[in-house]
Formats: sequence, structure tokens, C-alpha cells
Amino acid sequence: MADTASQLMLGSGLTVVSHPLMYVKMLVQVGHEPLPPTLGRNLFGRQVYQLPGLFAYAKHIISIDGKMGLFKGLTPRLCAGAVGTVVHGKVLQCYQNQNQLEELGSDQKENSSSLDHVIKETTQEMVARSAATLITHPFHVITLRCMVQFIGRETKYNGVFGSIVTIYKEEGVLGFFAGLIPRLLGDIISLWICNTVAYFINTYALENGAVSEMKSYSQAVTGFLASMLTYPFVLVSNLMAVNNCGLAGGSLPYAPAYTSWTDCWRQLSLEGNTTRGNSLFFRKVPAGKSYVYAQKRFY
Repeated sequence: MADTASQLMLGSGLTVVSHPLMYVKMLVQVGHEPLPPTLGRNLFGRQVYQLPGLFAYAKHIISIDGKMGLFKGLTPRLCAGAVGTVVHGKVLQCYQNQNQLEELGSDQKENSSSLDHVIKETTQEMVARSAATLITHPFHVITLRCMVQFIGRETKYNGVFGSIVTIYKEEGVLGFFAGLIPRLLGDIISLWICNTVAYFINTYALENGAVSEMKSYSQAVTGFLASMLTYPFVLVSNLMAVNNCGLAGGSLPYAPAYTSWTDCWRQLSLEGNTTRGNSLFFRKVPAGKSYVYAQKRFY
């Protein structure tokens, strides 16, 4: 119980601190560029036109809504974090109890470094994460829609309970799970890539003496690479969560009414936008688009 409480407190603190970053990222993901590109230098010192980064974008939001404006959608996100932590912990606890019973009934103790053990642990973690995502996705949808309201200055989604009523009246139960499939797929693929690649690195690429010291580093590196590879799933999920929901940010000129998440993926691929919002620094104007074109398109 104490562990769950500490996890909730830590998770809530991290959520509050990271919320402005997620807010800016979401607005960039839907294609909202309220500030003109500026001439800057890339990592190699070459002059290029750059779109505003995290801090410039956040400053723009503050100039309109004040500092508290950076925390739109925080309440439903905190709800999602709290409920998700409890569900995730409960599912894993059930698996731990089951594993203990299996160990008592077996003479052989499973090798924690074996591939079978990694597959078993990853499968259990996948189920726990998927259960938490499924339960909390309605809060995630509300969070994103509260954020996107900044674009059209709407107040349609106001508060958790008011948003629940609005979504149910307009879209029914399915409205609470808009964008769920690509989100689940991205989480599952990322988890398996991270754990399996880390296993093979620790087992075959590192010497036995270095495994314990380097294990955490290899896990972090593979986690980062996995998140990069599966980012398009995150983007498509977020776009589908706000698509055609009655907000300016989910309608043209930002996005057409996608028929499905695969249709959204296909159109983003054709436009070369599957990584939009992945980086909030050194954001160059898309290739082939001049500064004047960017002005016409974005502003």
C-alpha cells in the first residue's frame, strides 16, 4: 500500500512538471504553428530557417493565457496517471502471486537471465500496461482535447465530468476510445523491442562482469530507440483522439476527417509528417517549403 502511495505521489509530481512539454508537443503534432520561422543554425553550424522550439512556443502560450495556461488538461491527465498506476500495480501483483505459487509447486527455479524468463516478464508487463491504457484512455482523450482547444479558443471540453457528458452525447461510448488501437500497438511494440534488444545486448554483446553495471544503460538506450521507432503510433493515436471532434485543431486546415487510424497514417506518410512533433528543438522548416510558403500555410 505504501509503495502504491509513493508511486502515485512521484507519478503525479512528474506529470505536473512534464505537462507543459506535453502541451506544446500536442499542439505541434496537430500542426499548429502560430509563430513565423526564424533564421538560425543547425547542429553543424549551417544557417537554416527554424520553427519555434519548446521555450519560444511556451512563451507564446503564456503571453495569451498566462503561466497557468501551460497546464490545460492537467486534471484528467492526473486522473489517468493515478488510475493507471493502480491498475498496472494490481495486474502485476496478480502475476507475482501466480508466479510464487508456480515456484512452490516446482522443484526448479527459473533463471532470471534466460530468454524464456524475459519473454514471460515482458508478456506480463504487456498485459499490465495494456489494461492500464484501456482503462485510462478516456482520460487521455479528454486531456488532448482540452489542450487542442487553445487553437480555436474553444471551451467545449471544460472539466472532467463535463467532457465525459459532451463526448458521450456526441460520439457515444466509442468516442472515449478514439485513437486507442495505435496507442496500444505502439506501447506493445516498443516494450518488446526494448526488452528483447536489451536482453541480446546484455547476453551476447557485454562480458559477464559488465552486465550488472551496464544493464540499466542498455535498457535506457534501447528504450529510447524503441520510442523513436514507434513514435508514428503515438502521433497517429493523438491525432485520431482529436480528429473531427468539433474543435478547430481537429478539423481542416489542420487535419481532414480521417476515416480510420490507418488512413491517418497513410496520409501522414504521403506528406512526410510521421515524425511531426518528435523533436521540440532545432525544428527546421520542412524540406522543399520556403519561408513565404510556411507563412502562408501556418499563419
